[in-house]
Amino acid sequence: MPSFTEAELIALVAAARSAARGDPFANPALSVALALSRRLDEGRASHADLATILRQLGRAAFLDKAQRLARSVGAGLATTDSALAAIATRIARPDPDDSPVPLAAFRAAAERPRAAAVFTAHPTFSLPRESGLALARAAGGIPPDEPLPLRPTAPSLTDEFEQAAFAIANGRDALDRLAAAFLGTARAIWPDRWSQLDPRPVILASWVGYDTDGRTDIGWHDTLRLRLRMKRLQLARLAGQLAALPPACTGPLRARVAQALKALDAQLAACPPPGTPEPAAVQAFAQALIGGREAALVTPAPLLALFPAAIAAAREEETRLALCVARAGLVAHGLSLAHTHVRLNAAQLHNAARLRFPHLGSGPEDPARRRALFAAINTALEETTAEPVDFGGLMVEQASAARLMMTVAQITKHIDASQPVRFLVAETESGYTLLAALLLARLAGVEDQVEISPLFETAEALERRGERVVEEALRSPHWRAHLKRVGRLCLQFGYSDSGRYVGQVAATQLIERLKLRVADLLTRHGLQGLEVVLFDTHGEGLGRGGHPDGLAARFAYLEPPAVRAAFAARGIPTRLETAFQGGDGYLLFGTPALAHATIARIAQHVFAPVPAEITDPAYAEASPATDLFAGARVAFNGLVEDAGYAALLGAFGPALLDRTGSRPANRQSDSGGPVAIRHPRELRAIPNNAVLQQLGFLANLMHGLGHGALQEAEAFAELLQHSPRFANALAFARAGLALSDADVLRGYVASLDPGTWLDRAAQSRRPGRAAALVAVAGALEQLGLGDPARAVFRRLKADDLALRAAWPGQAPRMSDRLFALHALRLCLIHRIWIIAVEVPDFSPRHGVTREGLLHRLLRLDVPAAVELLEQVFPASDPPGAALDFAEPPAPRHDGYGEEQERLIRPLREVFALVREISAVVSLECGAFG
Repeated sequence: MPSFTEAELIALVAAARSAARGDPFANPALSVALALSRRLDEGRASHADLATILRQLGRAAFLDKAQRLARSVGAGLATTDSALAAIATRIARPDPDDSPVPLAAFRAAAERPRAAAVFTAHPTFSLPRESGLALARAAGGIPPDEPLPLRPTAPSLTDEFEQAAFAIANGRDALDRLAAAFLGTARAIWPDRWSQLDPRPVILASWVGYDTDGRTDIGWHDTLRLRLRMKRLQLARLAGQLAALPPACTGPLRARVAQALKALDAQLAACPPPGTPEPAAVQAFAQALIGGREAALVTPAPLLALFPAAIAAAREEETRLALCVARAGLVAHGLSLAHTHVRLNAAQLHNAARLRFPHLGSGPEDPARRRALFAAINTALEETTAEPVDFGGLMVEQASAARLMMTVAQITKHIDASQPVRFLVAETESGYTLLAALLLARLAGVEDQVEISPLFETAEALERRGERVVEEALRSPHWRAHLKRVGRLCLQFGYSDSGRYVGQVAATQLIERLKLRVADLLTRHGLQGLEVVLFDTHGEGLGRGGHPDGLAARFAYLEPPAVRAAFAARGIPTRLETAFQGGDGYLLFGTPALAHATIARIAQHVFAPVPAEITDPAYAEASPATDLFAGARVAFNGLVEDAGYAALLGAFGPALLDRTGSRPANRQSDSGGPVAIRHPRELRAIPNNAVLQQLGFLANLMHGLGHGALQEAEAFAELLQHSPRFANALAFARAGLALSDADVLRGYVASLDPGTWLDRAAQSRRPGRAAALVAVAGALEQLGLGDPARAVFRRLKADDLALRAAWPGQAPRMSDRLFALHALRLCLIHRIWIIAVEVPDFSPRHGVTREGLLHRLLRLDVPAAVELLEQVFPASDPPGAALDFAEPPAPRHDGYGEEQERLIRPLREVFALVREISAVVSLECGAFG
């Protein structure tokens, strides 16, 4: 019998969508799903056929993503080197026909970090590691091998660290080329002074292994171990650079680096293993770390002191250039492959401050105590002095925020004192939080070594509280003095939660407005001399700020011309920091060519001329863009608060996702299985967005825009055509339209409706099938998700219709290939449910009844359900059943072979295909979540 093919599936989808265009009651996704189910029933298609089709669709999606990745960065070594040289030349000689700028001006431009790429461990490791590397290579034209596994395998913390380190190493190589471009330009203009420069306009940072916000699996000793490994990677990198140069000029440097590496290896060997450390192990580690600190170096100064002699002794110009490049990397990053960011949340800080200073009482939640609380913490800052920090105290400290600050103290004392540590605070909604962080830093003796940074990403923080947080802190003389000592104000803006709660497009305006207000605020307080770090923690996913039009558009989105101009007009220097989150983010540094191009795009953005005047109509007085963004924000808030939206997200969406990180997507219920989600806040931001991708409707990118766009259709079209800022933001909605189809979402929603199954039962002619379909309807009735899901579908559909009607020309449309993936998965989900109602009754196991098991399977909690079925219906008798028990044996039935073949094996096979489809859908959407 001939196999069912990919071409037949696509043709089936195209025909169903075409037929549905003239039929308002058609449901093409369910029509295709039913046709596929009948093919399987009749033997005209098999699970093996579907697996083959998925491999073909997956490979096509993989190659398309590789092409998009290449276009995004503009990869190409020759052109990228030219781009870097052009940047350096323009800085040295702004007017090609005039004399170059003074060396001091060139040095100021080259040696101030203007941008940073920050590597995070967000759970977006959406491909197996080897497949991720193959994708990066495919972006450079190298086809992937077969087989090509696409389903992710959840990484451990060590896996995350190693993948980040690999990407960072490629990034450092690219930074070396950037430094070489600046040095080469300087050498041509100032041949006797160029070697004095240490270019570092772009730097790298990482919080992989240091982020304890929402994580309990990272101990203080894990953070120190990984920080020591970053130090080792830096020294090993320097050793490799020196090994490529003549020993005659690099001998002393080589010897000192070798000495440091030997001492560092002893420190790493003494570090306690993961888990709760034993006191004796901590003692041995402390002795190794402190005893070897001078040999292992705690600052690069001893190494930097050896470079001038090495450069002077070098005979070849290229050797001198290589030494200057190596030195620049050491100056830029200190004793680490990348700068260090640590992170926790505001509640942890409040708890630690209250434990150490009981008179502070509760945190800033009580408005009646606000004035008294600020007065009390300012008094505490006035009176507090540094206390000793040792490993014994670190080991017994119970407050997580105090423990993290003590860990930072040990890093600066014993590992690397040359670079500040960024101290990121999630969920900051009061200036008190920043003062509490400063108080703990003062206690630990590191207030001048940490850069305390609030994170703003909730709707409340972006709309009202963000500006107030900064102003409340600035009223404290201790905070102002701290900022002046460290020289910069660091602010973090989140795109995941903001996009989840107010929609990605509306969040665009809120974040930009907050940045503009900060510029005004610093001017009012006379702090224009501070550098302001604007750290945008977006992701590669569309729902988290990963721009669909490539890196240049991404940076213009994160730091639009109006923001750059506002800070420049006030004389406030800024640094753009941009996140590369998890495996999807690391792809942009997955090969040397990709990393090189990514660094070039960053450099091109931060060195682009600042506009003298903003003429974009989006910023005009009474611009319709303001009303459109405000209306979208209100509409999206209504969606988030709709109980049906939570029902839709939580019905079975989380079960469609493989683990892509070390944290679960949502909590588990006490009786096992996923809990019912009552509000989107109960699902983390990245899985929230991923579920929308898997349901074929990216509401976070476009919902709420339709009503306003249709009311002002002419103004909407004008803005899209003539406003670069508006078009840049609305690119997310455009991408959302291309990846969404209300017919697909209708298919998922209708699947939750018992009426759909009763209608199908009425038309079924297959023996026994009608009864199974009625049983599915009954089980879904008990689950009670159909009505709220249908109600929220109507809300989503109405706005989608309006946006598509208002969109100039033909609105983007989901491809037949992506539609086919959703239809195929609907078929498979339906088959899982039909198998589920055939499970015979059994006595409760571990508190789970047949009814509870059925509800698990309806929510697609298949792995846990199958595990339970294995216990209820084992494949064979226990191994010891064949022993001689001293009397004639009773009959042995050799397990439940029939249940294994009829229930358990098909459930496994079909669910594996469901998850395989999810991996391909993620590729089609560009990134996970």
